[in-house]
Amino acid sequence: MVLENVMKGFNLVKNRFGEKPTIAFFVDGPNIIRKEFNINLRSMKKRVEKHGRIVIGKVFLNQFASEKLIEAVANEGLESVIALGDPEQKTDVDVAIAVHAMEAVYNPDIDIIAVASRDADFLALFQKAKEKGKLTLLVAVTPGLAVSLKHAADTVELL
Repeated sequence: MVLENVMKGFNLVKNRFGEKPTIAFFVDGPNIIRKEFNINLRSMKKRVEKHGRIVIGKVFLNQFASEKLIEAVANEGLESVIALGDPEQKTDVDVAIAVHAMEAVYNPDIDIIAVASRDADFLALFQKAKEKGKLTLLVAVTPGLAVSLKHAADTVELL
């Protein structure tokens, strides 16, 4: 009886969301949110939402991110993750993204791993995600886009 009620509740939730694929979305902030690209977070998020429902949304930034950018991320319903590093060197957020994304790869409730970046360092992430049965979505701009990353993704959304 209890299990039956739990299953009914689960089916109501699934039907409420139209059984859209679930997406874990990770944004490489220093790589993609740059003045020269003039990227709008809202339009980027909408491009991803064409493919399903974002259930995990994180924008990775370094310690030099402005309060205004952090606020813009929150206003879009996304989580800011600040990667700290040596102030004398350029902070790289790639490892932090890979760790969070690998959690999503092994999460059975996630259907699609989406990454906004141009960086070939995420090639291994896409390969592992596909190996584990996940679809991959790359959100990118063409200047500096790694061809290997573009070809590894199941779907590419160019901004």
